[in-house]
Amino acid sequence: MVALEDVRAAAERIRPYVVRTPLERSALLSAVCGCDVWLKFECFQTTGSFKLRGALNALQLLDRPGPVVTASAGNHGLGVARAAALLGRPASVVVPQTASPVKVEALRRSGADLIQHGPTYDEAEAEALRLATEHVWPFISAYNDAGVIAGGGTIALEIFEDLPTVRALIVPAGGGGLISGVGVATHGLDPSVAVYGVQSEASPALHAALEHGRVVPVVVRPSLADGLSGNVDAESITIGLMREHVRSVELVSEDGIADAIRWLVVNERVVTEGSAAVGVAALLGGGLGPPGPVAVVLSGRNIAASELSKLLLATR
Repeated sequence: MVALEDVRAAAERIRPYVVRTPLERSALLSAVCGCDVWLKFECFQTTGSFKLRGALNALQLLDRPGPVVTASAGNHGLGVARAAALLGRPASVVVPQTASPVKVEALRRSGADLIQHGPTYDEAEAEALRLATEHVWPFISAYNDAGVIAGGGTIALEIFEDLPTVRALIVPAGGGGLISGVGVATHGLDPSVAVYGVQSEASPALHAALEHGRVVPVVVRPSLADGLSGNVDAESITIGLMREHVRSVELVSEDGIADAIRWLVVNERVVTEGSAAVGVAALLGGGLGPPGPVAVVLSGRNIAASELSKLLLATR
């Protein structure tokens, strides 16, 4: 489905358009966790998240010009909108009516046709698939797409180039696109390196899928990690890839995610959204304690200023 060669080809394909984000050691987090911890600042990527990587690769692999459509909680839509603008394609992005206001506003400015539909990601995705069928447009899945997966995997190539001794990677997991690509690239380079996923207790679709050996429907509750929320397509290629390449998917609480967002602002002076902070939440909460060096992917920064302010002012 996706191999190391696909990830390497994606890296060359998207290189002119993306930022090579820094990987830096966190002295304090290393001390807190008792292992050598490095942070991959994908929150500094263009559009504010890693999603541009996969969107660019997927669009460049299409064999015909014309419009594309996608569904998104926000960040993937921004990636597709930016990629489409760079490549001269029209794009339609369907988001739930409950999507983050800061992401919705950014999409309004992106040049894409923004459609808000339904209360959850699942309804938004169903509408995007309907539009794709009706108009015969390519549907660019946020996770169930080999090109998107390979593009996300380019993060792992950069981590290994900067930190060849890395022994574990901790990656946010929603639909599984990012962690599948990271897993493929990681084990293509060194099969002994562990890959761990993290998602919120409020939306545990991948955790449940790995536990049951198949996709099972889960109840999706509101979460600070809105970019990781939603159920997963039962036919998604990410499930097989994750079974092969991901050691486990850990769950973190909403309080843990809030604490991690605050911790990163106070101690690293970096803003992350909830979906990006889950890996740090797992380390701070003791849910993960792999031997180092450990690389934690901070996947995005698109959090509303009002939400960030509320979190920073809150005390526990």
